[in-house]
Amino acid sequence: MVLCMLLAACALSCDLTLIPEDTVTPDTSFKSRTDLDNWCNYYYNIFESAETYSGRNADDLVDNSLGDIILGTRYATDDLDAKNEWYWKHLRNINYCLERVHQCEDEQAARNYTGVCYFFRALTYFEKVMRFGDVPWYDHVLGSDETVELRRPRDDRGFVMDKIMEDLDNAIEMLPEGKDVYHVTKWTALALKSRAALFEGTWRIYHRMEDAEKYLTQAAEAAEEFIDDSPYSIWSGGENPYRTLFNSLDAVDSEVILAKRYSQAAAVSSSVQFNLRNAKMGFTRRFMNHYLMKDGSRFTDIPGHGTMMWQEETSGRDPRMAQTVLCPGYDLLRNVNIIGVSKYGNDFSALTGYEPVKFALDCSVQDYSGASKSFSDFPLFRAAEVYLNFAEAKAELGTFTQEDADKSIKPLRDRVGMPSLDVAVASESADPYLLACYPNAVGRPDSGLILEIRRERTVELVMEGLRQWDMLRWKEGLQMVNENSPYYGMYIPGPGIYDLDGDGVNDTEFYTASPASSAKDKLVTMKIGSSVTLSDGDSGYVTAWAGSTFTFDEGRDYLWPVPAAQRVSTGGMLTQNPGWNDGLNF
Repeated sequence: MVLCMLLAACALSCDLTLIPEDTVTPDTSFKSRTDLDNWCNYYYNIFESAETYSGRNADDLVDNSLGDIILGTRYATDDLDAKNEWYWKHLRNINYCLERVHQCEDEQAARNYTGVCYFFRALTYFEKVMRFGDVPWYDHVLGSDETVELRRPRDDRGFVMDKIMEDLDNAIEMLPEGKDVYHVTKWTALALKSRAALFEGTWRIYHRMEDAEKYLTQAAEAAEEFIDDSPYSIWSGGENPYRTLFNSLDAVDSEVILAKRYSQAAAVSSSVQFNLRNAKMGFTRRFMNHYLMKDGSRFTDIPGHGTMMWQEETSGRDPRMAQTVLCPGYDLLRNVNIIGVSKYGNDFSALTGYEPVKFALDCSVQDYSGASKSFSDFPLFRAAEVYLNFAEAKAELGTFTQEDADKSIKPLRDRVGMPSLDVAVASESADPYLLACYPNAVGRPDSGLILEIRRERTVELVMEGLRQWDMLRWKEGLQMVNENSPYYGMYIPGPGIYDLDGDGVNDTEFYTASPASSAKDKLVTMKIGSSVTLSDGDSGYVTAWAGSTFTFDEGRDYLWPVPAAQRVSTGGMLTQNPGWNDGLNF
């Protein structure tokens, strides 16, 4: 009887159509700034890991694994989901939020997070265009019954890039203007716009497509607005400001616009520091030769530069070299067990002998160099790149002036005490060495100036994940594989005992049969042909991957294959990129 009375009372007093308060639905969510923040924080997973960015191989940096482009391990039979390549879940989540953000009762929050959505939709599509060229553009959530939309052809890359620019313009208008190193702002959107528009403009120049000027103009304008109006500048604090920028635990937010956060307190870490040595990462001599002398003259103009040894070739160079590459006199204290002495010398753990120290912390090996023990924030966008985007876009447009150089290149060189770029001198004649590095720049108007800006970009942005994309947009894919350009490193005249760092104490022996030194000498010993390969047998350049030859197909490899399974599911409406054979007859 009591139970019946309780049920009757409930029926009279309870609205059984109400949704339980602990249930999240499209209608009950997206109501507050917190709701939107919780949803949109997921988008930051679109950015790759610090290990991926810092270890991405091209012509400048090699390691013991290389990457899919160089190894030739991209296949049309892959689903390409694992690396967020042909992957659409992020896009669906972004469009889902855009369709519901109006439900937020906080108008300013709704506006800001709409800008966040536009930014990440632009980023998602830009990365797809870089890989696949033409891709289908979707600006709404697709239902399972929208078969026509699900099975339609790819859109032209120009159409998609224009949509990307529209999204970024919206993001620029809607995002907050303050600094926030861990969240996107107006300035992040301007930085991305300069990056994406420069990529498309130069891709169109070197891959012989129309409308390059349209995108280069957008790149220059976005970058100039950033330089003129943003609260960011080129940071120059400390004794070695360039190096400190990358070995700081917390991102230097006067220059870093957006960083991927790593924190010991939050138990979020990377293995960047660990990978520097354990992946045997090494810079190529080709990269090293990009560094100028400290007085601004060309190292590659010096007679005999090709057979200089470590101490000689690194002396008197652009100070960024010693803050990026292990050079003689480097005093970072590491675990003494690495080579048995407290002073850290070159133990040739790097495949080329040129070991990276960018992103290597000064703290200690025990604290930070183990697997998943790096806690330094990783820069995703920084002001220096935007300055270089401005310079390159203007140079490719043929409108770069000395005033532009002083606005963009000079602050980067001022940071390390280097003379600024002289536009008249650079325009007068192209550096023969750089012309050999970038043969597709031969014949370009103002190629000398364009190449000097590429030199600056190469040394300033190394290991920040951009070099591979630069080489692809410049149509220099052949320069990334060793069939065309062997992965040469340090020069070694032949067997013998050497004082490589020039401090008056022998430190290294190269030998063919057996070493002449003993353990008590505490030398690094390298057996030629076994622990190290030299280009001319018993002498020459330390050569990485000497036993393997990698090729690059100029007619195919600039773009990724469209996954065959996706082509099947659309009945062939998704076409395949040139040169890729997926075995399908449509």
